[in-house]
Formats: sequence, C-alpha cells, structure tokens
Amino acid sequence: MSDADGTGYLSQLADEMEAVQLQMGAELIGHARLLLRDRKADAQELRYLSDRLIEALQDALRIAESRGGRLPGSGEREGDGPTQTSKGPNE
Repeated sequence: MSDADGTGYLSQLADEMEAVQLQMGAELIGHARLLLRDRKADAQELRYLSDRLIEALQDALRIAESRGGRLPGSGEREGDGPTQTSKGPNE
C-alpha cells in the first residue's frame, strides 16, 4: 500500500486530520479573543487558554513542516534552525 504520490488512503486521512486541527485552531483563536476581552477572566482560565493555544500552534507547525516536506525540492535551507515541537513541562 504505497502512498508515495500523496493520493492514497493514508494521505487523505492525514489531510482530513490536518483540516480538523486547523479548524479547531481557528475556533480557538475566536475563543481567545473573547476571553482576553473579558476583564473577569482569571489566571487559571488564561493559563488553560495558553496551553490550548500552544497545542494549536504545535499542530499548525507540524502541518506546515509536513506539507513543506512534500514539496519538490524542499529541505532545510541554510540558516533555518530546527523547530521545537515538544510539549512543555506541564504536559
């Protein structure tokens, strides 16, 4: 079951998962805007929001790296450093 051309079942499944992750990230941005406008938001809520935003950003970076790796002639350019996608100490 080769998926080298990016049109196989696994590629389609990955594309669907990426779309869900990006949509969830977009919805989280809207929630973040509302929460940050709320002067009654406490530190615990803001910390929880920060953790979710970090997760969404990690997903977006992972997707970008994955898609970039599928482009012809892609590879790490000189001056590009490694990206950190590991979870923080609270996770």
